[in-house]
Amino acid sequence: MRDIIAEINENLDEIERKEGVRILHAVESGSRAWGFASPDSDYDVRFVYARPKEDYLRLDELRDVIEWQLDEVLDINGWDLKKALRQFAKGNATLFEWSESPIIYRTTQEWARIKEVSKQYFSEKGAVYHYYGTANRTLQDYLLEDTVRYKKYFYAIRPLLAARYIEEYHTAPPVLFDDLLKMDLPQDLRQAIEELLIVKKRTAEREEKPQMPVIKEFIEAETARQKKIADDLADDHNRDYAALNCVFADIITKGK
Repeated sequence: MRDIIAEINENLDEIERKEGVRILHAVESGSRAWGFASPDSDYDVRFVYARPKEDYLRLDELRDVIEWQLDEVLDINGWDLKKALRQFAKGNATLFEWSESPIIYRTTQEWARIKEVSKQYFSEKGAVYHYYGTANRTLQDYLLEDTVRYKKYFYAIRPLLAARYIEEYHTAPPVLFDDLLKMDLPQDLRQAIEELLIVKKRTAEREEKPQMPVIKEFIEAETARQKKIADDLADDHNRDYAALNCVFADIITKGK
């Protein structure tokens, strides 16, 4: 039987050897990290890496991403440390999710420091816009027909619940879907989501089923509501790079 976790770690080792980098943090992203993978879900492996100090002093800058593998089972790619820190400064919600993923393939003390510093850069406005945008694109692209792929429901429900979490707690939301479900929700919605989870876990990714009215109505109403919330929030981006510059300099200096 194929040992996927061992294969993932072998790939990460090979990336370090062939690319000449150090992987600071590698996690699962997507439906497996969120806790509602389908039987045929792939593995979305995301990592942040650092290059030797000399590479950051070159005039001909190297690419800041490594796109390693993409097939039916494994999707593996990563971001350079400088790119990741810049994205933290912008309040990139996806990067905050990588940082909080419950499925960690490897990590370092350096990443622990980055994670602590990154808290200074979480932006409520930026994150709510991100989650609203994800939900709205999913709604418009996949959820308006009479039959839908149930997986796509979760690509709208989860970001909307994440936006609600930010609204209530004013901090980065948890990655696990079950943790988001701990919030107060209307009983009919909660029951519909629980039924959806049961069906989703035994349904192939591309299988289509009839619309669930309670779910669709929630997605439509909550998407509109979160758009207004995002529009009304004050700009809270932290534009002081000092803390990120400090951690960047320390990591590339010590890792030479």
